[in-house]
Amino acid sequence: MFFSDLYLIYLFSGIIILPCIVLSLWASARVHTAYNKYNKIPTSTDWTGADTARMLLEKNNIGGIDVIRGKGKLTDHYDPKNMTVSLSESTYSSNSVAAVAVAAHEIGHAAQKEDGYLLFSLRSALVPITNFGTMIALPLVIIGVILEWTLATTTVGNIIVFIGICLYGLSTLFTLVTLPVELNASKRAKRMLAETGVLVTKEEQKGASKVLSAAAMTYVAALLTSLVYFIRFLFYVLLISRKDN
Repeated sequence: MFFSDLYLIYLFSGIIILPCIVLSLWASARVHTAYNKYNKIPTSTDWTGADTARMLLEKNNIGGIDVIRGKGKLTDHYDPKNMTVSLSESTYSSNSVAAVAVAAHEIGHAAQKEDGYLLFSLRSALVPITNFGTMIALPLVIIGVILEWTLATTTVGNIIVFIGICLYGLSTLFTLVTLPVELNASKRAKRMLAETGVLVTKEEQKGASKVLSAAAMTYVAALLTSLVYFIRFLFYVLLISRKDN
């Protein structure tokens, strides 16, 4: 009965996970397609990603942040701890519509911190907690299950299992908070680009919007996938911990 239930859990979760994987692959392909297309279209103003980032920081009165050249492609990120905006090699010196859109998105994150955007602050606070929690979640669950099986009372084991489940769920909470943070950064990026006139033509503005919208879909896919994995983990742990009942 136990193995039958376990099989059903994996079968059911597998059926759900497969569409999430397909969605993730589609979202990733969409990002690269949009980026590659608009990475070939130069801006009318000839602004590079680095130029745009520095100008937007100045226009929004955000000081103390260095715009630096990173490595790789689409590895752009804002580091609030080190106060840097790292633009990848494909963004930093490029004057393409895609590069400008990506750079503006990262400045959107810097503006979130400057404005005290609540969800950005929450996500930043969750980073170390989530990293620690996901690392010890499974060991805690294993310890809790063992205690449930060996002790006369299951109270201690249940508590430890519950803590382990909550810690594992932090990764899902993190992706849940990340989604609106990323959407808001893209919204800010579109507004800043429109206000400063970096992108002149409608085609350029449309291209930047497509790049930013495509990137947002990857976070939607990540949230759905994380949620499904958490639900499967939850059912699996509950089944294991109750197998003798």
